[in-house]
Amino acid sequence: MRALSIALSVVVLFLICAPVQAQWVKVPPKNIPRTPDGKVNMSAPAPKTAVGTPDLSGVWEMTRSYVGNIAADLKEELPYQPATRALVDQRKTGAHANEDPPAHCLPQGIPRLDSAPAPWRVIQTPGYIAILYEAFGLWRQIFTDGRELAKEVNPTWLGYSTGKWEGDTLVVETRGFNGEAWMDQMGRPTSESTRVIERIHRKDYGHMDFQITIDDPKLYTRPWTVNQSARLADPNLDLMEYVCVDKDLGHLPGSGFSLK
Repeated sequence: MRALSIALSVVVLFLICAPVQAQWVKVPPKNIPRTPDGKVNMSAPAPKTAVGTPDLSGVWEMTRSYVGNIAADLKEELPYQPATRALVDQRKTGAHANEDPPAHCLPQGIPRLDSAPAPWRVIQTPGYIAILYEAFGLWRQIFTDGRELAKEVNPTWLGYSTGKWEGDTLVVETRGFNGEAWMDQMGRPTSESTRVIERIHRKDYGHMDFQITIDDPKLYTRPWTVNQSARLADPNLDLMEYVCVDKDLGHLPGSGFSLK
């Protein structure tokens, strides 16, 4: 029952912290392509930066959440190493389901965080791209200035990301994970040797595609790839504060909720 309560707590907290659109007044008008009837033209050409690369800026939300199962669209089974398969099977049991880090307000890793059911804002500069996630109030930097990751780094939940442009596609490599994050609620693990490669393509004004490859010889017999997509959020949508509280469902607002 505790595992179920934790899972429900996370869902309810997302709903409690759902963004609203009316917290600002006197908002300057935005240069947004529109159709003749005044709606946002989501199929208009993708905007470009001053140097000609696609501009990924904006508030985005995934068209579908893969938090529960990152491999939901794959027809074949993932190429587990034997120990990885055993670990995933173990985590599926009720006794271990409550070990999922987000259930205890610990960060979701990459690429799981991209698929969280909450919007995220991309801020693009000439030397790096920042992503502000409403979920758990996390942020991420993708450096595009040519730097390389050192051989020895302090392992982190979200790793260290570098990116380069291949035509109109941003190729992001992330390494340096601490191995504590789960890739999804199925319990698929990460390790300190996990490498995530994201190919991000803004195909038009309102849509962005992700091709995500997971490479980790410790956990899998070969790299494997999934595809996801995002859509530009309503122009009036903004990120809201998200506070995760590691409590049972019975302690949520309306049920005697307290931080004490």
